Amino acid sequence: MRATPALTDLHQQLIDHVQQRIRLTAAEQERFVSLLHLRRLLPRQYLLQQGEVCRYENYVCSGFLRSFYTNEAGIDHTLHFAMEDWWISDSTSFISQQPSRINIVALEPCAILQIDKAGLDQLFDDVPAFERFWRILNQQSLISQDQRILNNISMTGAERYEALITKYPNLEQRLPQKYIASFLGITPVFLSQIRKNYKR
Repeated sequence: MRATPALTDLHQQLIDHVQQRIRLTAAEQERFVSLLHLRRLLPRQYLLQQGEVCRYENYVCSGFLRSFYTNEAGIDHTLHFAMEDWWISDSTSFISQQPSRINIVALEPCAILQIDKAGLDQLFDDVPAFERFWRILNQQSLISQDQRILNNISMTGAERYEALITKYPNLEQRLPQKYIASFLGITPVFLSQIRKNYKR
C-alpha cells in the first residue's frame, strides 16, 4: 500500500531534520521511514498518561504539546513543551520500559511521527549513523536541562521569564500563562505582574 502524499511530506520533513545532523543514503532513508508510525492528536488528547509505559520516541511534525507531572495534591508541574521539529518522550520510561510518572498532552492539533523501542534498536543495527544522531539529540537535551537548572538557582523569576521569552518569542501565543508559570516555577499571579513590568 502506497503512502499518501501528506505522509510523504511528513517523512521528508523528518528526513530533513535528521540530515541536519547526519548524512543518509537513499536506502537508509527508506529503512528509517519504514519504521515510523504516524499519529494524529486533537487538542487535550494525551500522547502519554502517567502510569503507562512510554513506547515511542515522538517527532513533532506539526502542533504543540506539553509534558507535566501531577503530584499527590493534584497540582500540575510543567516539565517540557514541544513544537514543530522537536522530539518529545519520557526517556526514563522509554529506555526502562517501566510505567511513566509524567503526562504528555496535545495543546493543538498535532501530527507526530513515532518510532518504538524495537524499531529504534533495529535502526541502530541497520543504520549505525543513527546512534550518532540520537547521541547528538541527547547531548542537546542535556545541555538544555543543565541550563534550566542553572537558571532556576541563579536567576529571579523575572529573569527566567525574560530568558524564556527571548529564546521562544512566540511561546505566549501557544502555551497558556498558567503553564508558563508552572514551567518557570512561579505562580500565575506573580507571572502576570512580571509580564506587566516586562511590557513597560
